Amino acid sequence: MSLGDIYRDAEAGQRIDPASSDNPQLELNELLTVDEVAALLKVSRSWVYEHSRSKQMARSDRLPHIKIGKYVRFDPRAVRAFLQRKCRTT
Repeated sequence: MSLGDIYRDAEAGQRIDPASSDNPQLELNELLTVDEVAALLKVSRSWVYEHSRSKQMARSDRLPHIKIGKYVRFDPRAVRAFLQRKCRTT
């Protein structure tokens, strides 16, 4: 089970208990901070916060994030998938 799997299950509203996972080796990748995502996307920190928490946007249009207490973190793979969904090829 990867962090992306945990995120997808959390998005679906399922409660996750990694300790009870079939796979005892939970793969964790480094999460990105708000500052890192802002620098990566070349946008302001406020843009990152606005696009990750806005209730006025459809859930699929929000920047996917993970809340760890008061901290907001981002899975790099989820950010990449978000960008691919937003990319226009026409």
